[in-house]
Amino acid sequence: MASHRKSRPTGTRVAGIRTPALATAALTSVTLLSQSANAAPEADDKPSLEEVEKKVDDLYRQAGSATEKYNAAKEKTAKQRKRADALIDDVAQRTQKLNEAREELGSFASAQYRTGAAAPDTATFLLADTPQDYFDQTQLMDRMTGRQKVAVDDYIAQQSETMKKRQEATESLETLTESQGDLKTAKATVQRKLADARELMSKLTAEEKARLAAIEKEKREEAARKADELARQQAAQRQAQEEAARQQDSGSPSSGSAASGSSSPTVPADSSYATKADKALAFARAQIGKPYVWGAVGPGSYDCSGLTQAAWKAAGVTLPRTTYDQVNAGTTVPLSQAQPGDLVFFYDDLTHVGIYIGNGMMIHAPKPGTYVREESIYYDGESAIHSVVRPA
Repeated sequence: MASHRKSRPTGTRVAGIRTPALATAALTSVTLLSQSANAAPEADDKPSLEEVEKKVDDLYRQAGSATEKYNAAKEKTAKQRKRADALIDDVAQRTQKLNEAREELGSFASAQYRTGAAAPDTATFLLADTPQDYFDQTQLMDRMTGRQKVAVDDYIAQQSETMKKRQEATESLETLTESQGDLKTAKATVQRKLADARELMSKLTAEEKARLAAIEKEKREEAARKADELARQQAAQRQAQEEAARQQDSGSPSSGSAASGSSSPTVPADSSYATKADKALAFARAQIGKPYVWGAVGPGSYDCSGLTQAAWKAAGVTLPRTTYDQVNAGTTVPLSQAQPGDLVFFYDDLTHVGIYIGNGMMIHAPKPGTYVREESIYYDGESAIHSVVRPA
């Protein structure tokens, strides 16, 4: 008998329920629309202006850090190249002396050969790897004159010292190669960070750039207010200290608050400090308007530590090259007692430095794309200030 079983309707089963083809198509459309809706935010996932600003600032900070590493590697490389060159020259001179000593020994051997004195032993001596190898096996020294013995001893000593210097030169060249690799890596890092920052800025619209400029203006105005506040505090402190000094000279008692002017102990400057600081500041002011160039030490351009180093050099004070070393090249003082000429360091990783000019202001080389300028020490917020150091 033929089967009369009805055919199953086309469609899919959802949660145990058969759905008709039309419903399946509808569900598919809803799913596709849902996927499109979810994908849309990813396509428009553009960072906010504040996020871009923070990212750019971070990239410049990282470039600053890499710049100081580059400066350190460059300085180290220069010192190692100088040492390697000196060792190579020394080895060349010692080799020349060694050759002369060898010729002198050869002349002794020739003389002995002509006279028939110990010719075989002399031949063996000249063919030996080193004179000492031969002396360990023969009695030639017993048949040599006093002058010949002195010449051989001198030859052995020179050969030993030359081999030692050659080893030192080899090691120095290997270290130089390693430092050159560090220098290359640091340079590539700086260039990459700066390129990333420029790329982010290039993607901003004209309107976004205008808004970013407005934000920067607000930051500068806030920094100026903070600088004015510090200037007032420092002026009040100086006035209190002068009053305390007058009272002490007159024999009158002074109150603790008037004498101290602040909770921090006073750190006196050397009597000649102001004179040196004036020279350093005069030099720094003369550089205003020159471009920031990472790794530069003047005279046409500077990075931050290159500027402070050059300024204090003009005052007769030698500072190290990098911020990491400059921060240890003096006496740390409280910010409230900062004096013109002091170095102000920024960030926990010490990647920036400026030279204090008073009233909460400094001269510094900020970052690539900018110029040496006067600016509030609060230009990147109060929390960015790391320490103040008096270098002389």
